[in-house]
Amino acid sequence: MSNLSERLSELMFDEGLNMTQLGNILGCGEAAVSRYCAGAALPTYEFLIKIADYFKVTCDFVLGLEDESKAKNFAAPPPFDKQFKKVCEEYKISRYKLRKKTGIAESVMRYWAQGKTKPSVPNLMLLAEKGFACTVDFLVGREI
Repeated sequence: MSNLSERLSELMFDEGLNMTQLGNILGCGEAAVSRYCAGAALPTYEFLIKIADYFKVTCDFVLGLEDESKAKNFAAPPPFDKQFKKVCEEYKISRYKLRKKTGIAESVMRYWAQGKTKPSVPNLMLLAEKGFACTVDFLVGREI
């Protein structure tokens, strides 16, 4: 979590924003931003994308998974259930194999595939790194 907290603090500093301002921009409030900056919490799937979109950086950069945010054009991510199915098909990997690689319960992945829930940020990172060996941005459908 500390990578996200450091990166978010850095992005805010570079833009001259305080926690209240960023909370208002993101629609999550100062308390949530404070928890992210302190390393006490991770943003939701939706707020991770909002943060990356606002600062025009990759989700991987926000999470501290890459050192540079290469200039890219980002797409509006599709619903996660559709993107998850697409990525599984593209990589020719079943939820069973993903469970073996990541330790994420099949029932959790079934809920994602049915559009009932979205993954937590730690699960996104696990899927990207161990499940598919791709970026978080590719996994959520932001990469063009």
